[in-house]
Amino acid sequence: MRYELTDNEWLAIKPMLPNKSRGVPRVNDRRVLNGIFWVLRSGAPWRDLPENFGPYTTCYNRFVRWRRAGVWSGIIDALATAHDAAVQMIDTSIVRVHQQAARIRRNQRQSMGRSRGGLTSKIHAVVDGNGLPVRLALSPGEAHDVRLAGKLLSRLKSGSMLLADRGYDADWIRELAIKKGAWANIPPKSNRSDPICFSPYLYRARNRVERFFNRIKQCRRVATRYDRLAANYLAFVQLASIRLWLAACYESAP
Repeated sequence: MRYELTDNEWLAIKPMLPNKSRGVPRVNDRRVLNGIFWVLRSGAPWRDLPENFGPYTTCYNRFVRWRRAGVWSGIIDALATAHDAAVQMIDTSIVRVHQQAARIRRNQRQSMGRSRGGLTSKIHAVVDGNGLPVRLALSPGEAHDVRLAGKLLSRLKSGSMLLADRGYDADWIRELAIKKGAWANIPPKSNRSDPICFSPYLYRARNRVERFFNRIKQCRRVATRYDRLAANYLAFVQLASIRLWLAACYESAP
């Protein structure tokens, strides 16, 4: 069926899955993963999962259990070790929150923010020169772009170039890049008085982070937030990113 893992993608991701050597044998991992990816790509409710993927409760429970165990974040971290450290790009993207996800208690914001368009969430991402994700985070939609920049850029490599739009033109971000041995190529704001070294030519490559957001939003579970829990929605963002990495590894294979 559509959205299923190819043989090459399955061989790449299989060693990263939990190895359960004791107890009752686990239901076929590949079938369950295919069911999870089907929900991710189609945006359908878990109850609408086709029967050939097995009970929807099995896929949902595995999705949540492995999210809590850090499996999805561990896979994206393992894949991201192969990223191109020469260029790093940081940006954000707004996502509308569906009405079914908005039904939460007032004291549990779950990375949802209210603005003129209603409830929204904001995806923060750092990608490499190939537009592949390195680090991901989630915040309320009204949060400023730089809110999570310090956390996301904490692993910035020495000798790399950081590309970002004017929203990241802050002295502390430039100082952070210098401390990491990197260069922040960020266009200065119109109200900046001191001159800043900036290359418009190199900045043109920043469109790859925009392309990254466009690609993961082809997955309907990412394009619209249906999940009440921020952790579940972020897990879907991670799963969409994992598919990008698997596809890239397969394309680069001899």
